[in-house]
Amino acid sequence: MSRTAGLLKRSLPAAAATVGALMLLTGCGGAAVNQSAPGAAAKTDCGTVNVALNAWVGYTADAAVYNYVATNKLGCTVVEKNLNEQISWQGFASGQVDVIIENWGHDDLTKQYITDQKVAVDAGPTGNVGHIGWYVPPWMAAKYPDITDGKNLNKYADLFKTSESAGKGQVLDGDPAFVTNDEALVKNLNLDYKVVFSGSEAALIQSFRTAEANKTPLLGYFYDPQWFLSEVPLVKVELPAWTPGCDADPEKVACDYPEYKLNKVISKKLADSGSPAAKLATAFNWTNEDQNSVAKDIQGGMKPDAAAKKWVDANGSVVDGWLK
Repeated sequence: MSRTAGLLKRSLPAAAATVGALMLLTGCGGAAVNQSAPGAAAKTDCGTVNVALNAWVGYTADAAVYNYVATNKLGCTVVEKNLNEQISWQGFASGQVDVIIENWGHDDLTKQYITDQKVAVDAGPTGNVGHIGWYVPPWMAAKYPDITDGKNLNKYADLFKTSESAGKGQVLDGDPAFVTNDEALVKNLNLDYKVVFSGSEAALIQSFRTAEANKTPLLGYFYDPQWFLSEVPLVKVELPAWTPGCDADPEKVACDYPEYKLNKVISKKLADSGSPAAKLATAFNWTNEDQNSVAKDIQGGMKPDAAAKKWVDANGSVVDGWLK
C-alpha cells in the first residue's frame, strides 16, 4: 500500500530496471507464478491474461474478483504473478503483465510506461478512494487528545521510543515497497522520530492490534480502504495539509498525503487486442465497502477465489453491468 504526488517514491526508482528486478519478472527471483482457479477454460476469444498481484489484501480482493469474473464469466485463462508495485509496471514493457488492478498514483511510472514508452494505458478508476497517513490506536487518541495534531508529535516522542528507533520516537511503516514519504516528512517537519519498517502489511496490522489490546504506544503508517479499520478504528494524525505540488520533490515533502483516486492500468497490447478481459478491466468499478468486505473474508481465512464468488453471487447486477 504504498502503497506520485507522494506515492511510492522510495525504494526502487521506477526507471531502474535492475538485473534483480528483471529476474523477478522472469520468475527467477521469487516472482511466483500460478494459474488461477482450476477448471478455467483453455484459450478462448479472451485468451490468456497475466494479472499482477501486489502485496496487500485490498489489492488481493480486487484481483480475486476480476480474476473470478474473467475466468468464470468470460472463459479467460488467468495467470497470476506475485510482484511488487514497481516491478509490475516493468512487465508491461516485457509483455509479462497485462493488468495492474489497483494503482496508487505513481506519476513517475505513468510517465515512463504510459506517456513515454506507450506500452500501457490507464483503464480508468476502480471506484476506490485511497487515503494514506499516520495513525495512532484509539486508546491513545482518547488519553492524549492533542496527539492527533502533528504539531504536537515531538511532545510525545519519548512515548514512541523502541529498541529500533535509535533513541527517537518510532514511526512504524509497512513493506518498504509501499507508497511512503515518511522519511522525508520526519526530516522536513523537524520531528524527533525515526521511520522503522515492519516489513509487511500483516506485521503492521498486528502491531496496531497489539497496541490497542495492550494499551501500548504506537504511531504508524496506515491507509484506507483497509478491512482492519472495521476491527480497530485507528485515529489519523493531522499533518500539514496537502496542496497541489507540495510533494512534487520527494526529498522536500513536508505535507500530508493526498487523496488517491485509485485506477487500473493495462498493457497497450491487451487494450488493442479486442479481448473481453480488456473491457472487463475498464468496466471494473466498486466501492471501498465492497473491497473491504471481500478483503475481510480473505483475511478471515477464505480463499480469494471463494471470497470473490461470494461477492459476485451477492452482486450480480453490478457484475452484469461490467459485462454489458
